[in-house]
Amino acid sequence: MTDGAQPTTRPGRTPREVATHCPYCALQCGMTLREEETGAVTVLPRQFPTNRGGLCQKGWTAAELLDHPERLTTPLLRDPASGELRPASWDAALNRIVTGLRAVQAGPGPDAVAVFGGGGLTNEKAYALGKFARTALRTRYIDYNGRFCMSSAAAAGMRAFGVDRGLPFPLADLGSADTLLLVGANPAETMPPLVRWLTEQRQRGGKLIVVDPRLTATARQADLHLQPLPGTDLAVANALLHIALTEGWVDRDYVAARTTGFEAVRRSVAAWWPARAEALSGVPVADLEETARALGTADRVIILTARGAEQHAKGVDTVTAFVNLALALGLPGRPGSGYGCLTGQGNGQGGREHGQKADQLPGYRRIDDPAAREHVAGVWGVPAEELPGPGVPAYRLLDSLGTPDGPKALLVFGSNPVVSAPRAARIERRLRDLDLLVVADFLLSETAALADVVLPTAQWAEEDGTMTNLEGRVLRRRALREPPPGVRTDLAILADLAQRLAAKPEFPTDPYLVFDELRRASAGGPADYAGVSWERIDAADGVWWPCPTDDGPDTPRLFADRFATPDGLARFHPVEHRPAAEEVCADYPLHFTTGRVLAQYQSGTQTRRVAALRRAAPDAFVELHPDLAERLGVADGEPVRVVSRRGELRAPARLSTAIRPDTVFAPFHWGGTARANSVTNDAVDPVSGMPEFKICAVRVERVDEP
Repeated sequence: MTDGAQPTTRPGRTPREVATHCPYCALQCGMTLREEETGAVTVLPRQFPTNRGGLCQKGWTAAELLDHPERLTTPLLRDPASGELRPASWDAALNRIVTGLRAVQAGPGPDAVAVFGGGGLTNEKAYALGKFARTALRTRYIDYNGRFCMSSAAAAGMRAFGVDRGLPFPLADLGSADTLLLVGANPAETMPPLVRWLTEQRQRGGKLIVVDPRLTATARQADLHLQPLPGTDLAVANALLHIALTEGWVDRDYVAARTTGFEAVRRSVAAWWPARAEALSGVPVADLEETARALGTADRVIILTARGAEQHAKGVDTVTAFVNLALALGLPGRPGSGYGCLTGQGNGQGGREHGQKADQLPGYRRIDDPAAREHVAGVWGVPAEELPGPGVPAYRLLDSLGTPDGPKALLVFGSNPVVSAPRAARIERRLRDLDLLVVADFLLSETAALADVVLPTAQWAEEDGTMTNLEGRVLRRRALREPPPGVRTDLAILADLAQRLAAKPEFPTDPYLVFDELRRASAGGPADYAGVSWERIDAADGVWWPCPTDDGPDTPRLFADRFATPDGLARFHPVEHRPAAEEVCADYPLHFTTGRVLAQYQSGTQTRRVAALRRAAPDAFVELHPDLAERLGVADGEPVRVVSRRGELRAPARLSTAIRPDTVFAPFHWGGTARANSVTNDAVDPVSGMPEFKICAVRVERVDEP
């Protein structure tokens, strides 16, 4: 342990170990936790298919938070006199919540309360949260921070394939690809153990191509780096398909046998000659042609998109353009080839499958489907007509809080929207306008610091459950020890609140029983977990959904014979480039984009409290090209102000030729005056609800005062 973390001494305890998974990204690396006689917890490497014994610095240091001095171990209540959060009993905290919920629902009705979840919650907790919102609170207003992560790729996958699974093939396929195209992905910093597959791919003689406005750590390893203007990836994709058509690299037999709608796409990309794409994106024609040749002439080809392509107001169409390219080349379902998306959050895949999305019920069922409603209501033991209808996507939900027609109370589990939401200062004001804000967390995040009630929850090593990684592989998270005295699991919190609210269904607190119920609720849905059991997971390295029967096979690879559409055919969709929601101008002449750094994770609530990670990445920064810095009169390390129409951030300048001279970058892991999302645009994709995190117009100014 480091940085003052004091492990609890537990005399007489013998060391014990448990095989589990990292609490951070969707790679869900295998690890072993060992608890010593002193109570100190050590992370040990474990062989697992996704990471093969490797861990990044975040994984190695994950156990330091278990006994961190800032760990929450008692409920906190806002004192009406002083305005401060003060320790309280569980009864007092839960009674305050129930009284507040009943008060705000008394007039307007159930929709006066909203629920906001997280992509790091286990499958069991995500399922229980959706069930709680719709049966105990009976509100339609539930969504989660995964809407900010993979929603555009999910919508594009549903549009083209009829199903959304990030990787429809095992991760190991990356290592055998002859050509691998990464679009807006920087796994060298976001999920470092994945890089060994990229290294293996290149050592085999494969070609790695990276599309990114920055020369990232991943792009430095590539054979070819395309550096487009932010927001122009769709034009690049259409130009690549244009070249493939011109050169005869389209797999006509595959297109005829396994797809529909190609002719409309062929006509639409006819206008995207390479020179036009170069003029728009800045990517040279020669690089476009080299990329198209590498994709069109290799045997095993994989195209992957990630947040750089997806976090736009046209993110669904951008991903669709790359799906069109993959389908035209005959990749999905072909052995060793395919299209996929690199899911970000730890349970980003499972978290959106079982009920915390605004429009979905467990099993990835649509909430407006009468048959789906009947099935799930039957499992829950409530009339289908009592289930609310669809809610609204995350940003619309957050932006409606405290307004005359919006929810007056919000329950937050596993999220920190004060840092992670776009136009964050506005969302912070919305949270302050609520009659009741409840946050369940194990550390006092920026969002929890605003709450009326804070509930201390268990950490990942203190509870059992399941996670679904970026491959669609369902894994077991195993508890090493009990939560500290005074701390409860999310399942226990939801069960107690449901009982106090006199909810009709039962809410088990045992995650094994919750997962068994989840299996029944998901049965027959697109994400069918009916045949996935804890015992079956324990007997293997996880189980891939869909897995509809106990004794039937699971599905590591999708689309071998058919797609998940009514006729089994994949759908092409013509898509056209359109400008960013906000273009540069004289007052805001620069493009602003956001992303991550290696040592920090998401809103930084956890990683900013780990000493080794703070040393590696202690503060936010603003990355500027030296040419831009010279024009501004800014030296490396000097403070600058990045200003947009919505707000500003302040941080030291970091000069780097990795960024385009017309673009400014900042990581989004910090709050306060360095909060990148004070600047970002809240324009959203009309299909997915994804905000435009990756591009907006800004100006950069020197900060002369201290």
